[in-house]
Amino acid sequence: MPGIPQNTARPNERKLNFWERIYLPEVLKGLGYSFAKMSEPLYTFQYPDEQWLPPDGYRGRPVLVEEGGKPRCVSCNLCARACPPMAISMQSHDIGGEKEREPQWFEINMLRCIYCGFCEEVCPEEAIVMSKEYDMTFQSREEAVFGMDRLLVPKERLKDRLDWLAAQRNPDPATSWEHPRANNRHSLRERPFLGHVAAHGSHDA
Repeated sequence: MPGIPQNTARPNERKLNFWERIYLPEVLKGLGYSFAKMSEPLYTFQYPDEQWLPPDGYRGRPVLVEEGGKPRCVSCNLCARACPPMAISMQSHDIGGEKEREPQWFEINMLRCIYCGFCEEVCPEEAIVMSKEYDMTFQSREEAVFGMDRLLVPKERLKDRLDWLAAQRNPDPATSWEHPRANNRHSLRERPFLGHVAAHGSHDA
């Protein structure tokens, strides 16, 4: 019937005594714990006056590796395909030399980026890596779209991250594997099978 209080206690529920029902002892216990912790050494940073230095394995904002004054990226588009929030977009163009292709423009929308590191994992050239930068502010949505002018970082400044990636590839100290520099050369001009196809034609012909 309405107006009659319902007993919602369970059969195995513990009954509180008088002091537990007034909650005052528990409040004093909590205050005592807080005051005891106030005398311990501080482990917090007075941000932004004190900056936190992330470890080498930290996944900050993604950046492009600049090597020899040019991006290491060969515009294979794998990072854009692997990006879950579709934050990466690019357009490639042909260039001379061994590399043949390079990004004409490369953009990352930092408002979409979730710092998952998938772009770094799928990149066959180690051309995009996660940096240690975590402090970013934007005044508009347009400022959050980073182009190559803000993404390119010299390889020397990313040495810690590149060394950490090399250590992850070599968990066994008895073995060693280095990223082959020849992977950055995707030229097909001197491949012997191309000359054979040009001379004899394709099987479909």
